Amino acid sequence: FDNFELAFDWKVSRQGNSGVMFRVTEEYDEPYFSGPEYQVIDDKEYPGELTDLQLTGSNYDMHAAPADKIVNPVGEWNTSRLVVNGNHVEHWLNGSKTVEYEINSDDWKARKKKSKWNDAKGYGQAKKGHIDLQDHGAEVWFKNIMIHPL
Repeated sequence: FDNFELAFDWKVSRQGNSGVMFRVTEEYDEPYFSGPEYQVIDDKEYPGELTDLQLTGSNYDMHAAPADKIVNPVGEWNTSRLVVNGNHVEHWLNGSKTVEYEINSDDWKARKKKSKWNDAKGYGQAKKGHIDLQDHGAEVWFKNIMIHPL
């Protein structure tokens, strides 16, 4: 997929971690070396240390979702939407926009340099790729997955 709107419902288990990556290519050992990620995680009880850039609705390690976002408790369904049109990307959570960014903008490049993606040359560079549901070993559920090409 290149330009699309992806809608999906999800819930995560206690301490769970997952996400939805887009424009993922198969030229790297791991999908996250190429595709940005809409983060899905147990914000409150995940056992590891998390920064604001790694919480639900964020563009993982690049753009933080607002602290006052509305996310349903662990075990309850949430509705998310990911809109990708050219370099413009929007993350939505339960009807509210959490993040908006432009891939390859000056802001994007500055954030990438300060992130774990600094040395990932292909990160965010593909114009077209796969949708990837992240697996970190915790239980996570997805349903009502719908994609609309733009």
